[in-house]
Amino acid sequence: MKRLAVYCGSATPEDTRYIELARQVGTTLTERGIGVVYGGGKAGLMGAIADATLKAGGEVIGIIPQALVDMEVANTDCTELHVVQTMHQRKQAFTDLSDGFITIPGGVGTMDELWEAISWAQLGYHQKPVGLLNALGYYDGLVAFNSHMAETGFVREAHRGIMIVSETIEELLDKMANHQPARTIVQMRAEDL
Repeated sequence: MKRLAVYCGSATPEDTRYIELARQVGTTLTERGIGVVYGGGKAGLMGAIADATLKAGGEVIGIIPQALVDMEVANTDCTELHVVQTMHQRKQAFTDLSDGFITIPGGVGTMDELWEAISWAQLGYHQKPVGLLNALGYYDGLVAFNSHMAETGFVREAHRGIMIVSETIEELLDKMANHQPARTIVQMRAEDL
């Protein structure tokens, strides 16, 4: 894995552990020789991961819609900053430029990015690892809900393991390095669906 898309919030929570977590992720990725592809913003966890990665000497590629550039929230310190027109183009660029995806704490936009990465893996649009960093128990409910979807039959057994979960960035990266792509929907027969 040479580059990973990192999905995270642009908010700055009162609990400073989340900002520290983002910094740790950026530093750890750099130490492992992995570049960061992210949302291109300078605020919140986005800004923290970019700053930490750059300070550690790592590569940071930002992908940001023009509307957010116009709001002056773009991080112009990135190694590369790609300006796109739509959120769909942004997510496509994340997929095109990365070898996998890591989701750290965030909100609605972060969830949109995570679920699309999982959905695209199910469909066979990519075969890249999709990691979820469940640090500080932030995603306990989401992990439980993903299991609930599988237990009730809305997530196929073949796709249950697409979301790779860990509580530490080091363990998550190790699991992602051993990723085996799932059998995709397009590889299945109609009666398997």
